[in-house]
Amino acid sequence: MTEYTTKVQQHKTDSVNYLKDRFANTADFVFTDYRGLSVLQISELRSKLRQHNAEFRVVKNRFAIRALEQMKMPDASELLVGPTALALPHDEAGPVVKALIEFGKSSTLEVKGAIIEGQVFSREQTEAYSRLPTRLELISMLMGTMKAPLQNLVFVINGVSSKLVRTLAAVAEQKKEQE
Repeated sequence: MTEYTTKVQQHKTDSVNYLKDRFANTADFVFTDYRGLSVLQISELRSKLRQHNAEFRVVKNRFAIRALEQMKMPDASELLVGPTALALPHDEAGPVVKALIEFGKSSTLEVKGAIIEGQVFSREQTEAYSRLPTRLELISMLMGTMKAPLQNLVFVINGVSSKLVRTLAAVAEQKKEQE
């Protein structure tokens, strides 16, 4: 009996390679269920995501599973069930996830989960991630904390010198009145 082999059609291989090329620019993936969205709503969402340097792609689940598998990404096959679209952030994933969740509040878009920094996040974990401050917010908080002691020192030094000036002005005023 001969051995059974499967012949993979070229267009399928090309589709997986195309997805791998699109996925190569990002390390994070946000999986969404886009059922019920109109073309106008998807266009609006894509423009919002472009502001955060991200793209929104409808993918075929099998091709996405194969592409992620070949890229040595964690298994996200439980997120690739039903109609799926991927948000692909090219910078930071936090603002993109926030934008998707905000958009989902006024539409039928539903975030299924994500792969962030090589870990698979469930829907609840992804929503919790969206509530975290972004990288820039964390840097500004750190800078404010680092600046506070120096700023307080400047206020204290400035307060001492201005108090001395006011005291000298009061003494000069008293001497004028006595003359």
